[in-house]
Amino acid sequence: MLIPMAKTNLITRHGYLKLQAELDHLWRVERRETTEKVAWAASLGDRSENADYKYNKQKLRQIDRRIRFLRKRLETLKIVDYAPSQEGKVFFGATVTVENDDGTEKTFSIVGPDEIYDDKSVISIDAPMARAALGKQLDDEVRVTTPSGVHHWYITAIRYQRTKPDEAPS
Repeated sequence: MLIPMAKTNLITRHGYLKLQAELDHLWRVERRETTEKVAWAASLGDRSENADYKYNKQKLRQIDRRIRFLRKRLETLKIVDYAPSQEGKVFFGATVTVENDDGTEKTFSIVGPDEIYDDKSVISIDAPMARAALGKQLDDEVRVTTPSGVHHWYITAIRYQRTKPDEAPS
């Protein structure tokens, strides 16, 4: 899966470790297995009509593209760890619960753009809701302007996952 370059270079420690694990898996497992399949398919002879060869060669190119992207991206990312000074306010890494006047509640964690894929419980720091919530406290109003209009939310909870720089989150 190719992910376009993200706007913000911030990432949580958990997200960084996840990207590192993906890179490691692609390099040590996926690439090795796919290379072996390409070599095996090539040994069968005529490559022009060899579906296994064509498919695995294409898969190898995709793996190599993702490996190059991850290596470059990991170099540019800045890990943001929890700091006690964040308590009580919404900053990067916060898990925030908001409620509107209708009683609809939403809970989300504010993370880097590289962490939002395949997870509906997080939003990017670049999202309008995250930008509007930054720096707010409990019971503060969050005004979010979207193409459908201005929406009003109220912060009902703020939590942080406390991760030490040398420990992997669960």
